[in-house]
Amino acid sequence: MADHALTASTALRALPRGIWPLGFVSLFMDLSSEMIHALLPVYLVAVLGASTLTVGLIEGVAEATAMITKIFSGALSDWLGRRKMLAAIGYGLAAFTKPIFPLATTIEWILTARFLDRVGKGVRGAPRDALVADLAPAALMGASFGLRQSLDTIGAFLGPLTAIGLMHLTGDNYAAVFWIAVVPAFAAVGLMVFGVKEPERAIGAVAKFKPHFADVWQLPRPFWAVVAVAVVLTLARFSEAFLILRAQNVGLAVGLVPIVLVVMNFAYALAAYPAGVLSDRFGHQAVLIVGVATLVVADLLLALASSMPILLLGVVFWDLHMGLTQGLFAALVADTAPADLRGTAFGVFNLASGGAMLAASVVAGALWDVYGPIATFLAGAAFTTVALVGLLGLRKQFRKDFGQHSLKIELSKNGDGDGRGR
Repeated sequence: MADHALTASTALRALPRGIWPLGFVSLFMDLSSEMIHALLPVYLVAVLGASTLTVGLIEGVAEATAMITKIFSGALSDWLGRRKMLAAIGYGLAAFTKPIFPLATTIEWILTARFLDRVGKGVRGAPRDALVADLAPAALMGASFGLRQSLDTIGAFLGPLTAIGLMHLTGDNYAAVFWIAVVPAFAAVGLMVFGVKEPERAIGAVAKFKPHFADVWQLPRPFWAVVAVAVVLTLARFSEAFLILRAQNVGLAVGLVPIVLVVMNFAYALAAYPAGVLSDRFGHQAVLIVGVATLVVADLLLALASSMPILLLGVVFWDLHMGLTQGLFAALVADTAPADLRGTAFGVFNLASGGAMLAASVVAGALWDVYGPIATFLAGAAFTTVALVGLLGLRKQFRKDFGQHSLKIELSKNGDGDGRGR
C-alpha cells in the first residue's frame, strides 16, 4: 500500500506543468455547470412541470450533442495543429450560455440553453483531451488524464455543495443560484486563455493534411476495440439526472437534493487519479473490469434503495465506477491513436459514446414513466452485466491487439516503424 502511495506521489511530481492549469480550467467550469445541473432536474419537474421522459430527452440530447460535436472539433484541431484555440472557443460558448438558465421560463428555453452549453462542451472536449495527450509523456498518460479528471470532478463536487448552501441562503431561489454560477464559468475562460500554453510539437503540426473524414479509417484496430467496449458500457449507463430524481423519490428534501452530486463527485475525485496511476503500473484491463463490475453493484443498490443511506451508498459505487473507467478510456484512446490523429480519435470516441448516451437516457426516462424508478435501475444492472460478460470475453483479443499496437509504437520509436504507430 505504501509503495502504491509513493508511486502515486512520484507520478504527481513528474507530471508536466501544463496539465495543472488545464485541470483547474475544468474545475471552474464544472463548478459552474454543476451548480446549475444539480438543481435542474428538480426545477424542470417541480417548477416547470416536465415529465421524467422529458428530462431524459433533454439530458440525452444535451449530452449526445456534446459528444457528437467533438468529432468535428477534434478533426479540426488535428488539421490546424492548434488545440488551445478551439478549447478556448468551447469554454467561451459554454460561459456565455450560462445566463440563459436564470432567464428561462419554459422547458423550450431550458432545452435551448442545455443544447448550446453542450455544444460548447463538444467544441472544447476533443481538443482539450488531445492537448493533455500532447503534453503527457507516454509513461504518465493514465496519471495525467487521471489528474485532469480528478480536478474536473472536484469542481463537480464543489458545485452541488455550493448550490445547497445558496439554496438555503436564498430561500430556495433557483434563479439566484443560477446567476451566481455564471462567475466561475468566466473564470475558467480567463484561465484557459491566459494560463494554458500550447506545446510546441502541436503547433508544429499545422496543415499536414486536409480535414476529411477518410482519416477516420486510418485509426488502428486497437482504437476501435476501445470504442466498442465504451459504447456497450455507455448503453448501460444513463444520465446522472436520474440519480437526483431517485433521491427525491426516496424522500430527500428539495434543498438537499444536490447532496447526491456532492457524494458522487467526492468519490469520483478520490478514485480518478489513483485509478490512472494503477492503470499505468499494472495495465488497463483489470482496472476496467473492476470499474464495470462496480456499476452493477451501484444499479442494484439504487434499484432497491428505500432509505437515504442505501441510496447514497449506491451513488458512491456509481461514481467509483466513473473514476475507474472514464480517465482510463481517455488514456486508452491516447495510447491507441497516432499523435497527428488524436483529435479525430477523441472525436470519434465521443461521437459513438454520445449516440449510446442518448439512447440510454431516453430508454431510462421511458422505463421510469411506465414502470417506475426500480425498473430503470434494474435494467441498468442487466445491461451492465451484459457489458461485463462481453468485456471478459473480449479480454484476450483486446490484450492481443493492444500488445501488438504497443510493440509497433516501440519499433517506430527505435526507427523500425513508420513513426505513426499504425
